Amino acid sequence: MQKGFLALSVTTIFMCSMAVQAKPTVCVFDLLGKSGESYKLLEEWSLASKTWGTDIQLVSYQDEAKVDSDFKDGKCDGFYMTSMRARAYNKFAGSIDALGGVPNNEIAQKAISYVLDKRNNRRLISKVGKETYEVAGIGQIGSAYIFVKDRNMNRVEQAKGKKFAILHYDRAQKRMVERIGAVPVLSDISNFIRKFNQNEVDIVAAPAYAFKPLEIAKGLGAQGAMIDFPVVNVTADLIIRPEAFPEGYGQNSRAWFVKQLPKSFAMVKRMEAEIPAKYKVALSKESRDEYQKLLRDERIQLTQMGIYDATMMTVLKKARCTVERTNFECSLGGE
Repeated sequence: MQKGFLALSVTTIFMCSMAVQAKPTVCVFDLLGKSGESYKLLEEWSLASKTWGTDIQLVSYQDEAKVDSDFKDGKCDGFYMTSMRARAYNKFAGSIDALGGVPNNEIAQKAISYVLDKRNNRRLISKVGKETYEVAGIGQIGSAYIFVKDRNMNRVEQAKGKKFAILHYDRAQKRMVERIGAVPVLSDISNFIRKFNQNEVDIVAAPAYAFKPLEIAKGLGAQGAMIDFPVVNVTADLIIRPEAFPEGYGQNSRAWFVKQLPKSFAMVKRMEAEIPAKYKVALSKESRDEYQKLLRDERIQLTQMGIYDATMMTVLKKARCTVERTNFECSLGGE
């Protein structure tokens, strides 16, 4: 009987040891796979995680939909993918990518730093059904600009009837494209640039991150252009199942991501500067104001519909008006 008890004890200790040593799996989306900047950032994060008592196993994906499905199937304990898609797991953090909500890098850095601050810890933990999720980090990918086939297409009304590639899971994009009279062409992040390059669509929105690797210049040809006005700031969320990580892990992780922001924004600025000037078309002040008002109106409606988080919209407006105090919206209510 004593032998049996000892054997049971050894087995229990071994199983507990295995549980402690089990590596949480984090599935990472990057269009460029392991060679991309997002994956490299997560590699640095996984090294830092060891100092917080956790050994992470990263799995690289170039298909964002597959990350989402594998996470839902329990194959990942966490994921890193665009905030637009991650919004379904945490609306507060996912709303940082609201249309026109973050019009430049300075505002983006302020907004991300605020969101990841410990005062927002409770907002970064969410329940969806029976599952609990925690936002453990937000990474900057960069402002998305409009790329058009015809460089003369620089006013809102000129988009009427034009085919515009949108991400099929983002209701905000579909509503905005329909509002300006363009034709939304449902796409995924893995093929929306290809549709532009193969002349299946006339317009696409993308950050500088995608310009060189996805060869957007092919789609622009001799007549195309990048409208130098950011319509949305693209970020990525790191979301985990907190029960798979040590207590306090999320706060350590968020603090680490904040420290990486200066380096991330320097990378974004470098990539934006590398886009040849010949492709860039600046908007007149009149056109910029027109776009800002259009995006603001749609953003308010989307918030009322429950697509965006109202608290986040207030945060973003404060960030915008701290940086640009003379902006027309700073004297207006509604957000």
